[in-house]
Amino acid sequence: MAAHFGGLLFRIVQRCKFGKLLRRSNGNRYREEWHMSNRGPISSFLKHHFRHFNAATLVEAAEAYDKHLASGGKMFLTLAGAMSTAELGVSLAEMIRQDKVHGISCTGANLEEDVFNLVAHDFYERVPHWRDLRPEDEQALLDRHMNRVTDTCIPEEEAMRRIESVILKEWTSADEKSERYFPHEFFYRILQSPELQKSFQIDRKDSWLFAAMEKNLPIFVPGWEDSTLGNMYAGHCISGDVKNVHTVRTGIEYMAELASWYTETAKKSSIGFFQIAGGIAGDFPICVVPMLRQDLEREDTPLWGYFCQISDSTTSYGSYSGAIPNEKITWEKLSIHTPKYIIESDASIVAPLMFAYLLGW
Repeated sequence: MAAHFGGLLFRIVQRCKFGKLLRRSNGNRYREEWHMSNRGPISSFLKHHFRHFNAATLVEAAEAYDKHLASGGKMFLTLAGAMSTAELGVSLAEMIRQDKVHGISCTGANLEEDVFNLVAHDFYERVPHWRDLRPEDEQALLDRHMNRVTDTCIPEEEAMRRIESVILKEWTSADEKSERYFPHEFFYRILQSPELQKSFQIDRKDSWLFAAMEKNLPIFVPGWEDSTLGNMYAGHCISGDVKNVHTVRTGIEYMAELASWYTETAKKSSIGFFQIAGGIAGDFPICVVPMLRQDLEREDTPLWGYFCQISDSTTSYGSYSGAIPNEKITWEKLSIHTPKYIIESDASIVAPLMFAYLLGW
């Protein structure tokens, strides 16, 4: 069956690669050339098969993303959910390396879980039958210090405590010198450590945070304290290991940095907004525009120039993640003319496919 599907996909690609789509309208002949010489089999498959509903929106959103970049625009990506544990870095890292992502807002969990996977991948455990687990089974996982995220268990000792011991040295060193850094900056520092690099258990090219570190990509982590290492940092502040709680810079400072980044970047380029899931990772950064326009009265600040959200949240009363893009017009985040897309599906499926299209895979 797999061989048959592979052969079918190959024939589709070969047929479409240099194909020409012809159509007639009102007696006049129009010819649309579909040049796929720079597209790989995944992109060709999407273009040929994804024709309607969420599938069609996926292709349309990817093409608009591509057009936005081709016109000189920049793209800001937001990352919520458990995308790092889903190993989205396999495709996202390449997006970063190829300058298709220019800034990121993510949850504290996504920030740290990419690094957990980097250093402890061999100790992770998959639980394919997770829907059938009884409370007693969950307790057994806890007793083994295996923290479950849907079908994947993160090992506490090999992942969380290992990174805690490394980053604690950076926290206390900065604290003693009265230096202050953002959460992602501390991660950038430890990722450059030759000692930590010796313990990597996956290819570093599959780590999105490592790719971001190499590019010194702007990252914003609102609500970082709502994460494993954020909790650990609070504990070290309480115990006195870290004297100044503000050694790790705060969310308000992140917003000020984001405002500066957006203002400078928007002088030269339209900035798009690509949102994976919802929550604080998405709502925090998109609000920088109304903050600049309304609170600081910088009315010449441009609105976001592209918007796409991948979400399986349904539209309901008061839901942010499920709100349709047009609602954001009323908050002065998007304009009437902003290209807007919402793909109501599983981000762990949709995002890699969109990235594959944009990367020409």
